[in-house]
Amino acid sequence: MVVRISGEKAAAIRKLLRKLFNIVVDIVFYGCIAVVAYVAGQVLLFASFKIPTDSMQPGLVGGDYALVWKPILGARVFNLFDAVKGEKVPIHRLPGLRKVRRNDVLVFHFPYPHRGDSIGMHILKYYIKRCVALPGDTFRIDNGIYRVNGVTDTLGIYHRQAELSEMADSTFRQEIFRCFPFDSTYRWNVKHFGPLYVPRKGSKMAIDTQNIVLYGNLIAYETGRKITVREGQVFMDNNPLPAYTFTHDYYFMAGDWVFDSRDSRYWGLLPDDLIVGKAAVIWRSVDMRTKKFRWDRFLKKIQ
Repeated sequence: MVVRISGEKAAAIRKLLRKLFNIVVDIVFYGCIAVVAYVAGQVLLFASFKIPTDSMQPGLVGGDYALVWKPILGARVFNLFDAVKGEKVPIHRLPGLRKVRRNDVLVFHFPYPHRGDSIGMHILKYYIKRCVALPGDTFRIDNGIYRVNGVTDTLGIYHRQAELSEMADSTFRQEIFRCFPFDSTYRWNVKHFGPLYVPRKGSKMAIDTQNIVLYGNLIAYETGRKITVREGQVFMDNNPLPAYTFTHDYYFMAGDWVFDSRDSRYWGLLPDDLIVGKAAVIWRSVDMRTKKFRWDRFLKKIQ
């Protein structure tokens, strides 16, 4: 049996199909715009990071979600696909509203995601710590108290450091007490550390067999070359290295929970291009035990 459709019905069906087609096109179009806007926002404006531990308490605790506002320090641009594959990628930073300041809380890629003697970037491995020393500073820890030469401001959470200074050395486990660079030349620990010069871009330093222990990984990261010590001399590949001019700024990062926080005291200095941005506000917080939303931490400013 053949069903005949009148001209008016056929026109109505065509009109309905065109309307449905236009609706689908609009949905796809605006959906693509939303996706592009979200990705652009993640790259240039903001990012969210879950705090997994209490190493930054009391300001940040496990279960907090920190919103990082990127324009403050300048968003980074790099080849995301190569970074996901684990390849070293050139990282370019857009102009920001200001530079890093002492006591800024920063989110950054952990500098040693694969090996303890080689700086790299794992796109999914992030830390959040407080910057206590800037490029050009000389940082030290005097009986648990953080200090920078020529600076009288409090660095980090002072009362936590004061508690640390009163603790007997014997109360610490050795893996917590001993610090970077874990070398017999420098017997540094959580209570007595440094002095350590924090390189800034353009600073030139004489290199010897002692300070290469502190700065060898940084030089290898910047140059991509092998640094060795033999016959009482430092070599880059097979060429003697009597001095070096740094091409990056570096920072000393510290956890507010000073008693046990895997920060720069244990792995050294942070290169500038691994910084994601400044943590601005806690936009969500969930108790990790009860899974309840913590309203008292909602929209709390990170200081």
